[in-house]
Amino acid sequence: MSSPQLKLPTIQNWNCHNCSGCCRQHEIEITPEEKERIEKQRWDEDASIPAGQPVFVKIGFSPMGNRYRLAHQADGACIFLDEKGLCRIHAKFGEPAKPLACQVYPYAFHPAGNDVAVSLRFSCPSVVSNLGQPVSQQSAAIRKIVEQVLPKRHKTPPAPPLTARETLGWPDTLKVVDSLDQFFASSDTRFLINLLRAVAWVELIEQSRFEAIRGTRMGEFLELISQATVQELPGDLELNRTAPSRLGSIQFRLLAAQYARKDTFAEDSRGMLRRFSLLMSAVKFASGRGDIPRLQDRFKSVPFSQLDESFGELPPECEKLFNRYYRVKIEGLHFFGAAYYDIHFVEGFYHLALMFPAMMWISRWLAVGAGRSVLLPEDVKEAMSIADHHHGYSPVFGLPHFRSRVRNLSRTQDIKKLITWYGQ
Repeated sequence: MSSPQLKLPTIQNWNCHNCSGCCRQHEIEITPEEKERIEKQRWDEDASIPAGQPVFVKIGFSPMGNRYRLAHQADGACIFLDEKGLCRIHAKFGEPAKPLACQVYPYAFHPAGNDVAVSLRFSCPSVVSNLGQPVSQQSAAIRKIVEQVLPKRHKTPPAPPLTARETLGWPDTLKVVDSLDQFFASSDTRFLINLLRAVAWVELIEQSRFEAIRGTRMGEFLELISQATVQELPGDLELNRTAPSRLGSIQFRLLAAQYARKDTFAEDSRGMLRRFSLLMSAVKFASGRGDIPRLQDRFKSVPFSQLDESFGELPPECEKLFNRYYRVKIEGLHFFGAAYYDIHFVEGFYHLALMFPAMMWISRWLAVGAGRSVLLPEDVKEAMSIADHHHGYSPVFGLPHFRSRVRNLSRTQDIKKLITWYGQ
């Protein structure tokens, strides 16, 4: 079987800049083969690892045998992270000697018919800042990683559902994805308009029936509803800030709180104290009164009410950043199907659309904590890195209660209200 083609994002740059953030935020589960390989590296004889410090930790239980992850240092950093912020395995034995999970990050690979769509995680600051070589020029290096990720006898999985009722084949599903991507391709239109158009267009997809719409007719249908959406929301439309409903505000604050959390080994090791603190925080977020609980050290305790004030227009740099973020996630199929809890296309995009007000809410929290009532690009970049750490990876977002929260926000039209409320 021939190797699948890679669908690479054409507007994204990336190279590792050794910030070591990924080595402090993730637990790295390893395969038995990786464990054996690292054992043969004889770290028990290396003076850089404290005597008696294990490099593996047993996790969970599996009928297939023991499972292990890399150990952490007292401050939560990976056991192999040195004082310079570099990986000891990489420095001593080269990148191929590291666990596959470490080699993959920040890339994400998702099935796209017979091809593989390549996305990136914006929890990496270098991805957010678009630093490095164009990803489109790194196909050889990326393919080496993909060949390790894909099973040897890779079979194309079925296309994920388009709506709760209907599933198309891969060719038509990819046409829908490409059509959605076009809303963010134009830099001549404000990002807020682009996102509102995309939400309105996905609502039309949700309401449609596709029994007789396939192939050429699918292309014609998508073009028709795209034109209708643009006419309904012209580029020069003046947007008014409309407050979300009371219930929508409660659901959104709980959603934003989940994105603002810092779930790391150092935090989880606090056990019951950590769980009780999160429970008390959830009560505060539901009420929306008083000061916001500090979910991590980066945040200051500021009044909820200050985050609902107008912060003015998005900085031009942030307009470009959000367009790039959404294009990378859409082109990489990083919001539905296998990449996102097996959620169908429509519901997955509602989750992705809510990322914008969530990131803006966190940006405001950072700005107010610094004594400002306007946003700087640095606020938005940091908020994006914080929030995208969870997107598609925190199991909470795939649970029924969270999915129900998103569906409720879409049914009440609160998603569009939240976009304009926190986007201006």
